[in-house]
Amino acid sequence: MTTRHTAPIPEPAADAPPQLERQLSNRHIQLIAIGGAIGTGLFMGSGKTISAAGPSVIFVYMIIGFMLFFVMRAMGELLLSNLHYKSFSDFAADLLGPWAGFFTGWTYWFCWVITGIADVIAIAAYSEVLLPGIDLWIPGVVTIGILLVLNLTTVRAFGETEFWFSLIKIIAIVALIVVGLYMIFSRFESETGTASFTNLWTHGGMFPNEFMGFVAGFQIAVFAFVGIELVGTTAAEAKDPEKNLPKAINSIPIRILLFYVGALVILMSVIPWTQFAAGQSPFIAMFSMAGLGAAATIINLVVLTSAMSSANSGIYSTSRMVYGLAQEGDAPARFGKLSKRKVPNNALFLSCVLLLSSIVLLYVGDDISKAFEMVTTVAAVCFVFVWSIILASYLAFRRRRPELHDSSKFKMPGGIPMVYVVFAFFAFVLWALTTQPDTLIALLVTPIWFIALAIVWYLVGKTPSHLARYRKFKEDLATEAAAEAATARRLESETETGR
Repeated sequence: MTTRHTAPIPEPAADAPPQLERQLSNRHIQLIAIGGAIGTGLFMGSGKTISAAGPSVIFVYMIIGFMLFFVMRAMGELLLSNLHYKSFSDFAADLLGPWAGFFTGWTYWFCWVITGIADVIAIAAYSEVLLPGIDLWIPGVVTIGILLVLNLTTVRAFGETEFWFSLIKIIAIVALIVVGLYMIFSRFESETGTASFTNLWTHGGMFPNEFMGFVAGFQIAVFAFVGIELVGTTAAEAKDPEKNLPKAINSIPIRILLFYVGALVILMSVIPWTQFAAGQSPFIAMFSMAGLGAAATIINLVVLTSAMSSANSGIYSTSRMVYGLAQEGDAPARFGKLSKRKVPNNALFLSCVLLLSSIVLLYVGDDISKAFEMVTTVAAVCFVFVWSIILASYLAFRRRRPELHDSSKFKMPGGIPMVYVVFAFFAFVLWALTTQPDTLIALLVTPIWFIALAIVWYLVGKTPSHLARYRKFKEDLATEAAAEAATARRLESETETGR
């Protein structure tokens, strides 16, 4: 196998427009990846997942995590094949065509707007628990304002914020596991019975609701994993991406085993799965049962932090995606401008304005959990589309650029056959969403987004100006790749001469 030298990306000329800067260090990338893998779905949605699937929910999370690991490996190989890709919408446009970049970029943007709306709804719900009687719009507006200010400074400020948000989530889950293990080994007694690992199989077995209960677990659990691909949107702002991106992606399975499977095993061992219900956080229930009232309040704050972390990631990723779309002519040019701090301010304002729509949803209907459920299902379907485009891009990459695959140091395990296995799994997930009335409605509503995108693409996709911008995008990638190859040859020649 030939060794691929990666040329440093040249600094822009003094009179060139500002570019995104590589300010995210290894610890930022690692914690952003962890934060993406531990979302609001674990803290808020796991109550419903457990009540639907019982202890088999452990296998649900393991299967989803296993499948998405291959999506992340495919994404990693593609991003590292050309360090001038800013995100996965870039390699989709390059490998599948301009329509793919347009649909992927805007759908991913829509995914995170919807997810951000769900997060603001969650923040409002838990603020009401901590501060009874508070007007629901207040925590929503305050949250959006805080995150906007943080993201308007520098990308490093975003990285620092997400680092600490993610660290808080990790500490909370580790604390739950430690306290839970103590309760199990000390045979803790409560009104629900004795804490023991036997609770996993003595209340109807591992599959108490049979196959359809197991299927129901996938409907909610998929949303818990949205954001796992967030590390891909940091590619243009990551220091030493060839080292840091593989490290972040390869640690995903360990995180899933510890933070998802480990936490759920402990929860259902301390409290029988039959005691959990939708709309309740199992984390808060366990600490309350342990008699740690203060800890339960702290976990409430952790859940709020988790939702803020997810919303923070959403504001960051949507602004970068719109910036990239504007650079390629798929969004208005004003969103492609950077501030003096190298931040896409206009794109940030757009995302935050749209998040304010969550305030309206808080006052439509009586049940906050229903609003959360509806928007999370729509987001999950859209994320499945984005993950599928990443895999389709990988297939095109293998077909069109086999030499880059051969020289890659970060090949996707399983290769092409594994792509089709994951596609089959995604088909299963979409079928699972049809088995319950609430998720079926959201599934039927989602195509409206793709119809709207298709209409816009029909109007703008074939215009001369758009075609010209796409040609320039391809030329820039080719020029940059040629410059990188020339530098790699020079470095290799210098190495040979040095010997």
